Amino acid sequence: MNEMNDYAGQHEVISENMTSMIMAELTRFVQELKQERKSHFHEGRKAQQHIETCWKQLESSKRRFERDCKEADRAQQYFERMDADINVTKADVEKARQQAQIRHQMADDSKGDYSSVLQKFNHEQQEHYHTHIPTIFQKLQDLEERRITRLGDSLKTYAEIDRQVIPIIGKCLDGITKAAESINSKQDSQTVVESFKSGFEPPGDIDFEDFTQSMKRTVSDTSLTNNRADVKSDPKTPGKSRGKLWPFIKKNKGATPEDFSNLPPEQRRKKLQQKVDELNKDLQKEIDQRDALTKMKDVYMKNPQMGDPASVAQKLIEIGSNIEKLRVEVQKFEGWLAEVEGRLPARNDNSRRQSALYETQNTAPVNNCAQDRESPDGSYTEDQSQETEVKVTPTEFDDDFDDEEPLSTIGSCKALYPFDGENEGTISVAEGEILNVIEEDKGDGWTRIRRNEEEEGYVPTSYIEVYLDKTAKDS
Repeated sequence: MNEMNDYAGQHEVISENMTSMIMAELTRFVQELKQERKSHFHEGRKAQQHIETCWKQLESSKRRFERDCKEADRAQQYFERMDADINVTKADVEKARQQAQIRHQMADDSKGDYSSVLQKFNHEQQEHYHTHIPTIFQKLQDLEERRITRLGDSLKTYAEIDRQVIPIIGKCLDGITKAAESINSKQDSQTVVESFKSGFEPPGDIDFEDFTQSMKRTVSDTSLTNNRADVKSDPKTPGKSRGKLWPFIKKNKGATPEDFSNLPPEQRRKKLQQKVDELNKDLQKEIDQRDALTKMKDVYMKNPQMGDPASVAQKLIEIGSNIEKLRVEVQKFEGWLAEVEGRLPARNDNSRRQSALYETQNTAPVNNCAQDRESPDGSYTEDQSQETEVKVTPTEFDDDFDDEEPLSTIGSCKALYPFDGENEGTISVAEGEILNVIEEDKGDGWTRIRRNEEEEGYVPTSYIEVYLDKTAKDS
């Protein structure tokens, strides 16, 4: 991993050098090229507009010359008709002659203007196509050649930057190879075992307890029901967990209720939210499919040659039925979700309690239920959904000795969440209820409580907040 970090660091060096030595320069160079190219195109447009203006002047002069020539011809013809007519007075003939002369003079003037404008246009056109436009194109070509040259220089710079770090990258790769070859799977697995082993030992033989003598029941060191105080009294002797916590023992999970009521509130909320999201996603797919088929049916109805509308009618009915079913399911799960969210307390770090099955033997204060937990086989778990799966089932000794002296109260507790004690050995509690604690959590995630002289049982430790008496803590 260290070599990989160094390897990534060399690529960061390449990136930084490329940014400073290539990207910054190219960005500035490209901006300059854009401005220069823009100015060249502007020059080209001006030249094109100028030659078009000259052409329009030429056309106007040509049309005026043509019009004046036609007017002069008509005036000359009119004068000749008047001169040949013997009924026309001499004054009218003279007037027609003068008008013809004026028209001819105007035609001569238009001819001169047209000749002058034509010469000017031919000169401008010669300059446009042989001087101005070639010059602009040459400038654009020079600009493009500079761009290509600069791009080639940048590629060479990149190659030099990359070549400088190749030896270091080679060393990093050699280090990765050496580290991979030195991997020892046996040693690694043993390290994991040493890190996560629980320290539990199999329980010993149960001692015979003679009840013919008038004495209180004593608990042997090897008993499955030894309390945590015995464990703390001798740190060299690892604690014995209840038999149900021993590895590889199957738990009776049973069928999962549809509303996930077997889970703690927070896990139930997550499962219900996930189910609602899945149902909404499926519902949206069905709605999209229905809309698409509806559009297809409309197209078929407007254009029968494209298809039969009845061919999609049955499919639309099926999709409509599916949509209604999904909507009912969504409403059902949203109702359960609203119920759970209404019962959950304010979500903050102090009141939020993580439910876990197993705790390490070095427990924090008993009212901190979000502590790290470790199962007897050393595996770490934070799966809250397993809390209700492992219930403390009274052992056969509990059935045989119901008449023994009841356990004394060592503290009190307050229920943070409601709990339905449906399994044997558990007890139901309501949110906010105050009860007596008669046995602490021994590392399995369960605490034994009592409501009155006749009602007692186990509840998940994460569902309650425990207040131990000072004398119980000292013991």
